[in-house]
Amino acid sequence: MRRPSPADHVAPDITWDESGTPIARAFDDPYFSRLDGRAETRHVFLGLNDLPRRWADQSSFTIAELGFGTGLNFFETVAAWRRAERPDGAKLSYAAFEKLPLDAADLERAISPWPDLMTDCAQLLEHWPPQFGWSVIGFGDEVTLSLAIGDANALVPAWSGAADAWFLDGFSPARNPDMWDAELMQAVADHTSSGGTFATYTAAGWVRRNLWAAGFDVEKAAGYGRKRESMRGVKAAPASTART
Repeated sequence: MRRPSPADHVAPDITWDESGTPIARAFDDPYFSRLDGRAETRHVFLGLNDLPRRWADQSSFTIAELGFGTGLNFFETVAAWRRAERPDGAKLSYAAFEKLPLDAADLERAISPWPDLMTDCAQLLEHWPPQFGWSVIGFGDEVTLSLAIGDANALVPAWSGAADAWFLDGFSPARNPDMWDAELMQAVADHTSSGGTFATYTAAGWVRRNLWAAGFDVEKAAGYGRKRESMRGVKAAPASTART
């Protein structure tokens, strides 16, 4: 059987609202906050994972993301990494799982409101669309992006890595439950380093229970914008991970 190639890429069907935010028609859900997607990334994914403070004494750090989308979380994380105090020569590895990559033009349009992120965006677009399976892209000597294109339910369990922090950023659990089910959350926990964390914009009760059952100590946190609550958690000690 022929291996799928970038030429086989089928982009998701999106529209743009009056604020210029991309919306996935299949889920009727925005790719990031209509209020300010970049501020949402800082509050939820960086803030609730206690980044960049945790980078201060780490020679290497791995982040994994469910739902690469527009790449905004990645670009904002790289910007924060470059500003942060950290050991000389420290390396950031970023693994992202995405089933349906955007068209290049849509990705560029989504990031264009933030000109300081466009250099990294342009570098990513040189490798776009990514091939099915894994692609590895370097951003200078310090940052490596590993893109996994396909079904996260198959790719995450087979991943050889372990994340120090997870960005759980699939579409709304009510509209895209496959990205939040118990088996995938267990795979996330299995691929989390000791003391590793997760953060997500959702506080849905069944997602919280799935993450707790997978082995995370979970707590609610303040949400961003109109969202009252979000969630964060840390991988529990081995003695407490067998849960019912």
